[in-house]
Amino acid sequence: MSDSAAAARQLWALFEPVHAVTYFTAEGRAAFEQAGLRGFWRGYFAGRAAPIGAVGAPPVIAAFFSFAPAMVARALPAVWQLITPERALLVRSEGAVAGLGRLLGLAAGEPVTASIETAASLLAAAIEDIDGAGRPLGGPNAAQPIPAAPLARLWHAATVLREHRGDGHVAALVAAGLDGCEALALRSGVELARSAAGDAGGPARGPAGRGWFRDEVQPARGWTDDEWEAAAGRLADQGWLDPRGAATAAGLAAHLSIEAATDLAAGRPWARLGRDRTEELARLLGPVSQAASAALPLRNPIGIPGHLLPDASP
Repeated sequence: MSDSAAAARQLWALFEPVHAVTYFTAEGRAAFEQAGLRGFWRGYFAGRAAPIGAVGAPPVIAAFFSFAPAMVARALPAVWQLITPERALLVRSEGAVAGLGRLLGLAAGEPVTASIETAASLLAAAIEDIDGAGRPLGGPNAAQPIPAAPLARLWHAATVLREHRGDGHVAALVAAGLDGCEALALRSGVELARSAAGDAGGPARGPAGRGWFRDEVQPARGWTDDEWEAAAGRLADQGWLDPRGAATAAGLAAHLSIEAATDLAAGRPWARLGRDRTEELARLLGPVSQAASAALPLRNPIGIPGHLLPDASP
């Protein structure tokens, strides 16, 4: 793994919890509800799709990838009758900043510490001139103005980087021949295999069960039982899942290859930032990320393996 790919892996585990406050804090959810978007998924689809614009379901199905098309179509374009993309962008930032401030122990209006200010500036530097080509979510997010306020700047930069990385991950999944449901069935199978290996004293890679088992991720992404079974069957036919739905050795190897390709595709911002500034950012972002990770439920579908979270204790 190249230095920039390794840095991409490390930094992802640090900035992903910062971005995730928009989904998992009471402040993030309340901001959308107060804007007239009742229910979690209206706020989710409006906030995450807003940088693309007032689009219908097809561009979001393509960009979000792992969501069932029927689930996306229930939200879009209807949500734009309740809120404009411009308003959704403002609301998601305000909610995220409020949640992040609380998790960092800051009172309303209290200035951030010098270390947080520096972390925000370094993270923002990582998205300067970031390449949006082939990045249907990373590109539109990067096109938004960089906020002046430190916490808003920190959250915005984390969001640009996580969507930039996510776009590369989707490309890696597509290149591996997977569709959205197959990607989830494989990831669930990986977690099942690792859990079984851990129970048997085998070489499980980190705690299992952070939202990736079928009974958790399938309903969260809207796939029917028939769709999931068909996807799992296709993976079994190519030798990636066993009859229990657990990943085989070939499936585990495919998963690791996809993760390596994802890291490689996410490496350019860190190569541009340089080793010294990247290492400084990792050091400063650690405590911020640990505070933000407190908002994450143990079982969550955002994709951070347990052993990569700042606090991986069960």
